[in-house]
Amino acid sequence: MKTLTTHYINGSFVESHGREVMDIIKPTNGQVIGRVTLADEEDTRRAIAAAKTAFVNFGRSTREERAKILRRLHEAASARLADLTAAMVEEYGGIVQFAGLLVQSGIDAFLAAEQALQELPLTRSWGKTTVTLEPVGGAGLITAWNANALFICLKLASAVAAGCTVVIKPSELSSLQTQVLVEALHEANLPKGLLNVVTGRGNIVGAELVRNPDVAKISFTGSVAVGETIMRDGAKTMKRVTLELGGKSPTILLDDAVLDKAIPSALVMAFMNSGQACAAGTRLLVPKSQLSAVMRAIMNAMPAFPVGDPADPKTAIGPMVSQKQYEQVQSYIRKGIEEGAEVLVGGEGHPEGFEVGYFVKPTVFVNVKNDMTIAQEEIFGPVLSVIAYDSEDEAIRLANDSKYGLHAAVLGTDTQRARRVASQLRAGRVVINNMTDDPQAPWGGFKYSGVGREYGQYGIEAFLETRAILE
Repeated sequence: MKTLTTHYINGSFVESHGREVMDIIKPTNGQVIGRVTLADEEDTRRAIAAAKTAFVNFGRSTREERAKILRRLHEAASARLADLTAAMVEEYGGIVQFAGLLVQSGIDAFLAAEQALQELPLTRSWGKTTVTLEPVGGAGLITAWNANALFICLKLASAVAAGCTVVIKPSELSSLQTQVLVEALHEANLPKGLLNVVTGRGNIVGAELVRNPDVAKISFTGSVAVGETIMRDGAKTMKRVTLELGGKSPTILLDDAVLDKAIPSALVMAFMNSGQACAAGTRLLVPKSQLSAVMRAIMNAMPAFPVGDPADPKTAIGPMVSQKQYEQVQSYIRKGIEEGAEVLVGGEGHPEGFEVGYFVKPTVFVNVKNDMTIAQEEIFGPVLSVIAYDSEDEAIRLANDSKYGLHAAVLGTDTQRARRVASQLRAGRVVINNMTDDPQAPWGGFKYSGVGREYGQYGIEAFLETRAILE
């Protein structure tokens, strides 16, 4: 049993002023594995004050000084890669292979930000006018539970590169992971007050960050509902906001795709991170003429996506993060059946042999209409909707017929055609034929998928404001 009672404020681990204690539940068996004392408004205000004081000096730091700090952060986090991965597997139930990739991506975000910083023009001049990019101030970083280390490192890296100090509010469901990460980052010997971390509830810690006038910027990853609240409440103090929200990402299977390659790729995108991913490709658009062949290909490919112990390297799908999330996924599966979709694979209930814990059956629906609930709302579990189309134009229309626009994919052998289709999709990122990544490419969405971008120069610029000096 692990007991966490401290927050990280002004360079030290300090006892929580808040008194609410929350159990940490292991998702594979529902057992209590720890307890965390949650922060309150006073803890949050102390962290904000530390960040404000530290910004006086750090806001004037040079590009070279920030680059050195980013390198130290990378080195410090790298030393705990195995521990961070193990914590994600234990507390979140992330499958070990994918968890390792997510953690490594987070650690590498520090070096990616350093590279972007070196290439980012911070000054422009013409005539007697000089324009500089200046750090916006102290920033509140609010992160989600499905990729804790990745989100914290990514946002912190961009903020540090810009010259901002931060107060991070990670999800309380990620308390064990956060503790390991903060212990690691503490070893980077940062200026006091540059990094502050307070773990607590969104309606307490998050709300204080959003309404406090000493926080100039909010960068949030999470639900649309909370994102709407941040935009509304943050307006009272003119908060700058970056919001990375939900997704209902389409994967367009073109009629020239090779099914024994394309279908496994589509399933990887649908079921990644056990389906608990904002970028998950949970709508598969397929040519109506090939629907039967696609269904057979899905059935043939499903054995490669076994449910199991997330610590087992052979496991492809682990448990949901909590009982609440398990019940949400079940409710959507029932809704799909009620609305007339056909279950090709999976369905309600626990998989056989995994009746304990928050495991769900990876589920594929066919005969789905794009206006069904399961095709329009983000489920955040391993549930895929297969939607048939008659023409390429219809496929593009269906793909864009969503309030979301975070991610999309196009699968086909004619690369030029795939690029043409990709260019017509209203999504912040579109991948062709595989789930690929580029740490310098912008990440963020159209429509209800959010506001602003992260990663690379785009992510750093989100923490900067322009200042013009004219003579």
